[in-house]
Amino acid sequence: MKTLTDGAVQRYRDTGYLAPIPVLSTAEAADLRHRLEHFEAGAGRLAGKLRQKSHLLFTWLNDLIRHEKILNAVEDVIGPDILCWGSSFFIKEARNPSFVSWHQDSTYWGLDPADVLTAWIAFSDSTPENGAMRVMPGTHKLSQIPHNDTFKPENLLSRGQEIMVDVDEAQADTLTLKAGEMSLHHVRLIHGSDPNPSDHRRIGFAIRYIPTYVRQIAGQHDWATLVRGEDRFGHFELEQRPDRDMSDTAQAYHAAVVGGHAKILMRDTGQAMRA
Repeated sequence: MKTLTDGAVQRYRDTGYLAPIPVLSTAEAADLRHRLEHFEAGAGRLAGKLRQKSHLLFTWLNDLIRHEKILNAVEDVIGPDILCWGSSFFIKEARNPSFVSWHQDSTYWGLDPADVLTAWIAFSDSTPENGAMRVMPGTHKLSQIPHNDTFKPENLLSRGQEIMVDVDEAQADTLTLKAGEMSLHHVRLIHGSDPNPSDHRRIGFAIRYIPTYVRQIAGQHDWATLVRGEDRFGHFELEQRPDRDMSDTAQAYHAAVVGGHAKILMRDTGQAMRA
């Protein structure tokens, strides 16, 4: 079922992003936030490696990466055979200095070709006041740009990477989302976000989707979840669904997959992914 109009798809092709797209009801978004914060109330804030590929730990996130409305929009852009290559929570606590530097997602992912799409799902409102994502329109048409690894503790990126060119922030577009809405952006689009000085927590869940023909060229082994269509290429080991939330089996499998993934993302740094 087609979700995006031809005009919307063309805007994505021209600018490298599209927002806002309604995908979850207010009740669905509130339920997802409740599930996250109910877990955190007992186990502490979700942090470090638990924020990466979290769909391998929680059944409700494994359901979310397969959500029909999300996949319908994704299919309109990248076609019917879809893998979820990754997922990441981007959570900014209230009155917190955490930020995301200007960067291209493609820098260390090792995916080829660059037909990679991120669906960024808002579990809470994402606004200019609490550090919403900002993007540089049209920069997805650039080639890969060198980045500098900073490893700054306040930077939410794995290597604290920042793009090694000047960015005219006056040209940036801020992607304001209500809880339950999503944005789509291309893997080469230059984007980032500011800290959250507000009194409200900002919660986003980024899902990385690829057509099944995309392959990993920076590592010998990688994993992904088939969420729609057929995988006729077999470039990735297909991931297993968690049997229940945070089970011992799910945690062990998640640790193995994220550990292998970290070897790709952190290659040549001599450092491990943040715990």
